Amino acid sequence: MARRERVMRMSVEQPLWRALTAYRVLTMVYAIGLFTTAYEHFTRPWLAIGYYVVLVAWTLATLPRVANAAACTKRFLTLDLTVALTGILLTPLADTHERITAGGPTLPSIWTAGSVLAFAIKGGWRWAAVASTLVAAANLVERGSPARDTVHNVMLVWVAAIAIGYVVEVARASERTLARALEIEAATRERERLARDIHDSVLQVLAMVQRRGAVLGGEAAELGRMAGEQEIALRTLVSGGLVPVSRVSEDAADGAVVRAVDEPGDHDPDAPDAPADLRALLAPYAGARVSLAEPGAPVELAPAAAREVAAAVGAALDNVRAHAGEHARAWILVEDEPDEVIVTVRDDGPGIPEGRLAQAEGEGRMGVALSIRGRLRDLGGSAELISVPGQGTEVELKVPKDATGVTHAHVRGKAAGHD
Repeated sequence: MARRERVMRMSVEQPLWRALTAYRVLTMVYAIGLFTTAYEHFTRPWLAIGYYVVLVAWTLATLPRVANAAACTKRFLTLDLTVALTGILLTPLADTHERITAGGPTLPSIWTAGSVLAFAIKGGWRWAAVASTLVAAANLVERGSPARDTVHNVMLVWVAAIAIGYVVEVARASERTLARALEIEAATRERERLARDIHDSVLQVLAMVQRRGAVLGGEAAELGRMAGEQEIALRTLVSGGLVPVSRVSEDAADGAVVRAVDEPGDHDPDAPDAPADLRALLAPYAGARVSLAEPGAPVELAPAAAREVAAAVGAALDNVRAHAGEHARAWILVEDEPDEVIVTVRDDGPGIPEGRLAQAEGEGRMGVALSIRGRLRDLGGSAELISVPGQGTEVELKVPKDATGVTHAHVRGKAAGHD
């Protein structure tokens, strides 16, 4: 069975959960050790012992809850923070006032920070800010006054929790960005594999059918012509490729702002947009009897101007089919000059008799006048038609690079007819 690469779920925050698990166990042991060394100073040691029994049972029983983000639910976080706050508020009842005012530790001691860090890892810096604020309030109530050491400890927990929460959010965004990049890379590899397979099989078969059909003639020649057109269309599709777009997201916290955009042919002409590649608009015209020669680099024009030029080329090819016959061949040459783009459409038909264009315009058939010359004139360019009877016709279209094409010349369409 063929194996296919697939992007699996990643988790850059998983090491943080493992570290938090170890932290909770170690700080539980530390809190119990502090109590043991100062046992004789407690006024109600039995109250502290009862709390530590609950703390040990809770910590060990909830280790699976801090193993990953899915297991660490909001309900668990609320109960966990309640255990920490309860220990802080019970400290004045179990310990002496002198030890408390002297800066003695609370019953849970630094175990409380583990509860706040769980909020930070699970929900980011906002959740961390809420949890650390509640811990700060409980410490102030326990101490009775905002002493210097209390404020210092509160600020330390508050800043550290918010910083860790922010780092977690950045790590998640980076993880999503990396996952999208890997998806695009996997899709590109799959496209290249399909392109190789198609080139080695389908395209070669179509090319063979085209050649054999031309040799056999008759209906086989027509079948060969159709196979040649499909070969060119398929080759264009394979060379262009299709890479899936990532999910649309307007939130930069997701790692990247991803928007769905229209294809070059679907934009509003009045809307500002990036330049369009004229080659992509002319590629569909290529076929078994239409050859397209283009530069290797993109030929960029304003989207509306590129569409107008492509429409003028289409009108010229319509004239070739209408007057030179279905079997006439045509060639499209695209030249990218520094200040202008030149597109030449040439055919091997019988040519246009002298005076025929003027006669067509007089009869109301305005195909060349409007669909070709009119389009280029509105773009600030020009269209020259050269035809010699018996030697075919050549249409040269010139359009300046700064043409915008926002005059809506395309409303003429092909309704005017071609000649």
